[in-house]
Amino acid sequence: MGGDLIGSLLIANRGEIARRIIRTARRLGVRTVAVYSEADASQPHVRDADAAALIGPPPARESYLRGEAILEAARASGAEAIHPGYGFLSENADFAEAVIGAGLVWVGPPPAAIRAMGLKDAAKRLMAAAGVPVTPGYLGDDQSPATLAREAAAIGWPVLIKAVAGGGGKGMRRVDRAEDFAGALDSAKREAASAFGDDRVLLERYVTRPRHIEVQVFGDARGAVVHLFERDCSLQRRHQKVVEEAPAPGMGAATRESLCAAAVRAAKAVDYVGAGTVEFIADASDGLRADRIWFMEMNTRLQVEHPVTEAVTGLDLVEWQLRVASGEPLPLTQDQIAIRGHAIEARLYAEDPARGFLPSIGPLAHFALPAGLRVDAGVEQGGEISPFYDAMIAKLIAHAPTRGKAAAKLSAACRAVEAWPVKTNAAFLARLLDEPDVRAGLVDTGFIEARLDALAAPVPPSAEAAARAAGALMPPEDRSPWSARGLAGWRAGAAPATATLQHGDRIVTSAIGAPGSAVLTDDGAAIVFEAGEALAFTRTLASDDAETQGGDGLLLAPMPGRIVQVTASAGAQVSRGQPLVTLEAMKMEHVLVAPFDGVVEDVRCVVGDQVTEGAMLARLAPSPPG
Repeated sequence: MGGDLIGSLLIANRGEIARRIIRTARRLGVRTVAVYSEADASQPHVRDADAAALIGPPPARESYLRGEAILEAARASGAEAIHPGYGFLSENADFAEAVIGAGLVWVGPPPAAIRAMGLKDAAKRLMAAAGVPVTPGYLGDDQSPATLAREAAAIGWPVLIKAVAGGGGKGMRRVDRAEDFAGALDSAKREAASAFGDDRVLLERYVTRPRHIEVQVFGDARGAVVHLFERDCSLQRRHQKVVEEAPAPGMGAATRESLCAAAVRAAKAVDYVGAGTVEFIADASDGLRADRIWFMEMNTRLQVEHPVTEAVTGLDLVEWQLRVASGEPLPLTQDQIAIRGHAIEARLYAEDPARGFLPSIGPLAHFALPAGLRVDAGVEQGGEISPFYDAMIAKLIAHAPTRGKAAAKLSAACRAVEAWPVKTNAAFLARLLDEPDVRAGLVDTGFIEARLDALAAPVPPSAEAAARAAGALMPPEDRSPWSARGLAGWRAGAAPATATLQHGDRIVTSAIGAPGSAVLTDDGAAIVFEAGEALAFTRTLASDDAETQGGDGLLLAPMPGRIVQVTASAGAQVSRGQPLVTLEAMKMEHVLVAPFDGVVEDVRCVVGDQVTEGAMLARLAPSPPG
């Protein structure tokens, strides 16, 4: 290969990462080709590219995971190279080989490196041989439940079950007691098989004060490898990253040097080329120390959180990918790369924290993102959130001279997010970023779970928000200061005009303010955006005796999905909180439990069923008194 830059690039991905790659390609004069499923025909990444190709129906397995369809699109469009983004086929060595075999440039590491790091057990053995410290655990081939249970007990509780072919928290379970191991193992294997087509697992010692720290590495075809320093990804929920930052708070110079050197050794051990991330688990019970940081895995692709590294180094990682894939040497040597300031990224998801973070799908009638910081968004107002793909819709990235200023900037940005009727986690993110311990950098991977109820609970609307809603809902004649209602507020000593509103299950009596930025819906509601929340108000009072969800004994599907486990059976006596049905949706398992002590009267689903939102899955009757 020479040094001429790739002239045309097909991006085998969607959403915000496809748009982010297109931005760099356009700046470099590289022609881009997007691919899309039938569900994504009107998505912004399709419009942004110079050309686009339809590759199949909405389900990912019938579109974005169809390697041959993507190769055919590349041939038909005249693309010279394929960039896989992250997820989908990005860490599929067979697909990388097929791309190279078709005479195209693969913008990623060599297939051999993907294979070496793709299976966690083999990767750990390789890293240990290369002098990279690894977490104690079980990496054996014997996958029998009895052997795994015995090895878990030998490691000591708590223990972590991880999918051998896993990533993104799929197929991962923490187990604290021997009696819980069998059920957790079954669930982890089932989820791993669904996500990766491989149900094998490994076991690790669970670190009780863990920090998730990763190092960005880059290699070229000449054998050079550099690191671009570390990121801290400890703020997670259900093993999925929520907030990431660079550099890691509390990282001393000596520990950083040791950690980054280990990451470079890891990359050189597999002759790595391109962008990669070496992930470590740190025991933070006594600060960050080099002798308490262990290798977990290597992600052989660009990471979701790469923008924080770009912010603190001033580099464009996609440009580096394209240059290295074109045969050029690394643009900089290690001593030319430095950290400048601090950057924090928050992942904005289409989900409802108040309902257990259930994905929120449907049209984006109103969608506005903040200005003044980097925003990588995959959707726009007027678009639609599909049930077929990951729920992340944008990333907000704040960069500032200090960590405190970056956190404050990002918190303010999250509070400025506006979305309706799709719900987002913006307010949850803002509250998280405002936590005193987060501001102080005192975090670990269990931080969110320990405070989840408080962080996810809906906050009552302010008086100002209610007044804006009242102003929007009142007829124009009632808002006029010259109307009979409006004049009440102008008489000396008289009370101002008020309105009675409904907000969720709350009755609010509010002054009538200016409508402000309230959004009126077709069904007569006023939507007011406040601190990242979309607050809905109406003038219709709800029934005082409305039953709570599940109070009628109906177990309903909270979203479209596939039934993967049914433990309920007609006639069975069940207890409140007992798991009855497990639904897989948006690549995650959701367990539906009994809403009260009772008897299962009817079960309307079996494993394998595809169900729609609101479908009745089971019906319960309360246990008789006494």
